[in-house]
Amino acid sequence: MPLLFVMRKWPEMIAIVDYKAGNLTSVARALDHLGHRCEITDQRAAIRAADRVILPGVGAAGATMEQLEALGLAAALRDDVARTGKLFLGICIGIQVLLDRSAEDHAECLGIIPGKVVRFAPAIDGRPLKVPQIGWNRVRQTRAHPVFADVPDNTHFYFVNSYYPVPDDPAATIAMSDYGVNFTAAIARDNVIATQFHLEKSGAAGLKLLDNFCRLKD
Repeated sequence: MPLLFVMRKWPEMIAIVDYKAGNLTSVARALDHLGHRCEITDQRAAIRAADRVILPGVGAAGATMEQLEALGLAAALRDDVARTGKLFLGICIGIQVLLDRSAEDHAECLGIIPGKVVRFAPAIDGRPLKVPQIGWNRVRQTRAHPVFADVPDNTHFYFVNSYYPVPDDPAATIAMSDYGVNFTAAIARDNVIATQFHLEKSGAAGLKLLDNFCRLKD
């Protein structure tokens, strides 16, 4: 079924997954600014009860997966969110751990989206490339998706990353960017959506995309 926008008669609760990483409060403040109810939680019951779930944050894939597993949240994301059809948004490290494995720390990840995560090359055609990528970069939408509604194509978003996702199925990619190589900047499959860039740090465009996610109907 296609994702659509919906106006609710009651405020939904959005669970922000707390795996003891940074940047969670920035996402919570953005949601509060947009008028959406949210809670930062490390409790599986709260994630199960939430109307939709966001996995944001910064950090390394290995440490992220260790924390998710230790807290029982990896199983929650697989079984209580992805497999049930609950709307899910990953941001930054939240897109990378969705895939099967990451070259960072040789981490085994959630396996929700088939694919791998690889490191940006330190040089392209003999020209040095600064890694990590830090700053604003243009995002090209490769197929229509309602999460990008009213967000112009080629809008700039804010990135901070050394690694990027490579989904096995190219159709999972809904937007791309370029940093020495064309890479997947956003993915979507059924109820699962994720961005390599930071919505909460990307100004009005990032807030619009975040608001769009909060208004999607599954």
